[in-house]
Amino acid sequence: MKLDVSPDKAELGRRAAAAGAEILRQAIARQEFAHVIVATGASQFEMLSELVKAPGIDWSKVTFFHLDEYAGMSADHPASFRKYLRERLVEKLPQPPKAFHYVQAEGDCRAECRRLGELIGNATIDVAFIGIGENGHLAFNDPPADLATEESYIIVQLDDACRRQQFGECWFATFEAVPKEAISMSIPQIMKSQAIICSVPDQRKAEAVRNTLTQAVSPQFPSTVLTQHPRATLFVDEPAASKLPAEERRKWQ
Repeated sequence: MKLDVSPDKAELGRRAAAAGAEILRQAIARQEFAHVIVATGASQFEMLSELVKAPGIDWSKVTFFHLDEYAGMSADHPASFRKYLRERLVEKLPQPPKAFHYVQAEGDCRAECRRLGELIGNATIDVAFIGIGENGHLAFNDPPADLATEESYIIVQLDDACRRQQFGECWFATFEAVPKEAISMSIPQIMKSQAIICSVPDQRKAEAVRNTLTQAVSPQFPSTVLTQHPRATLFVDEPAASKLPAEERRKWQ
């Protein structure tokens, strides 16, 4: 894994989007299609706003896979990640993507995990755009995360730290309104991606960034698995890097 530190989150978004866009262009040139994982949340705002403007990408050859969604949530709920992705990504692309495999979490969640697992099981992911939670989670895999499951999508219970983050980002009117269960792409499935672009801005993520790069790989610190990926890049801004010792910066850059 490599570390890329930007002065602010606007520059972080530009760098992360540019790196991911180049991977997409190369994949399409090589094989006439690309498979992409895409995340949501406040950490992805700047990156997505730049990615949709990236030149030279034939989006009609791109298939997207969605990371996670709250169990039982409708697609038109203000906090729905499907709504987020439609508004911030799909509707802003210059042309419709080849396909977008959303997590449909209103009904039988186990059946939905199987459906999505079959779809992604037939695809090699060229690039995954992800973030890291304040508690170190990847997707909704809160600590202690399952690092060994063979399932591509799993049903997870959201811990209080994760739910406080969702409330703190103003997706819900009250903490009590934040769901306690979700469908999430598993960490082993994320790690199968050929390349990973991980965007992590803001001071509130500083401890998670430090833990990612200084702790041993552990279910208690899910994001530490990224250090084992040969083509992962962790894009942070200076506030998010503020708790990282200087020697660790030098080690990973």
